[in-house]
Amino acid sequence: MQVVLPTFILEKRSLLEMYADFMAHPDLLLAITAGATPEERVISFVEYYLTAFHEGRKGTLAKKPYNPIIGETFHCSWEVPKDRVKAKRTSSHSPISCHEHSMAEDPSKSYKLRFVAEQVSHHPPVSCFYCECKEKRLCVNTHVWTKSKFMGMSVGVSMIGEGVLRLLDHGEEYVFTLPSAYARSILTVPWVELGGKVNINCAKTGYSATVTFHTKPFYGGKVHRVTAEVKHNPTNTIVCKAHGEWNGTLEFTYSNGETKVIDTTALPVYPKKLRPLEKQGPMESRNLWQEVTHYLRLGDIDAATEQKRRLEEKQRMEERKRETLRTPWRPKYFIPEGDGWVYFNPLWKTH
Repeated sequence: MQVVLPTFILEKRSLLEMYADFMAHPDLLLAITAGATPEERVISFVEYYLTAFHEGRKGTLAKKPYNPIIGETFHCSWEVPKDRVKAKRTSSHSPISCHEHSMAEDPSKSYKLRFVAEQVSHHPPVSCFYCECKEKRLCVNTHVWTKSKFMGMSVGVSMIGEGVLRLLDHGEEYVFTLPSAYARSILTVPWVELGGKVNINCAKTGYSATVTFHTKPFYGGKVHRVTAEVKHNPTNTIVCKAHGEWNGTLEFTYSNGETKVIDTTALPVYPKKLRPLEKQGPMESRNLWQEVTHYLRLGDIDAATEQKRRLEEKQRMEERKRETLRTPWRPKYFIPEGDGWVYFNPLWKTH
């Protein structure tokens, strides 16, 4: 079922760009491979994963990003100062907090993380994204199909699919899934929450994690609660537990009794680097949606809705043309593999 929400709750950016916010703390992502043992690395990944959602959901109002158009792409990168990337188990009781981080000017003193996303299918709507740091020999490949359904005063969006983090220096692959998102009170003051159970698994090392995003009970109860457990399956040992809020404070307890607190709101945020609009191709997200964004910023909802309708109508016409000519759509950066999609030139093939 297609859920069409009114234009006034649109977010002024594409879903493909929103996926890039999973990388808003690239220092935590790059630090995973610095872990000395498989246990440290899986715990680092869980710490990174739990902090990956709050940046995309800044502000309490639920806003819906643009549904990407088939063939749409989004490219960006981050510069991460090398002195910010280190194994994370060193800090214990004090909250990790930091100011907004400026970029390292000297490229030799920073790591570069590159990101590309593409809408590879319209029915079902599948987005893919791939992120790599050549120097740290680390990459993430993800395919996500979003499925919306109305539930009374809420809209639920399931994120079907999975991602794989590869650490080439360790020969490890971490397969992970994503939670569902819920827009609540959509006719009054919409707000968003995450819900559902997520699995993270590394077959090579035998470590896995379960992360549960708890939806708020109807009466009372806290919002945005999350709990997690990291397990070594061969010995059936729990090596780490975590609880807190995915957009607030998270507390980790390790098997040796040590604890660590992470305040997600105080973590350094690294700004995305993008090419200027005039240098972007016609199918790059910000360029493609610039008219809709322009009118939304002006508060001209009718003009924004009309521009959005034009883009979507053009997509439908091109789709009908392909059906008539029986020419399948060929994505630019991703190729189908098994049940999913992989980047055409991934780090594990080139390095």
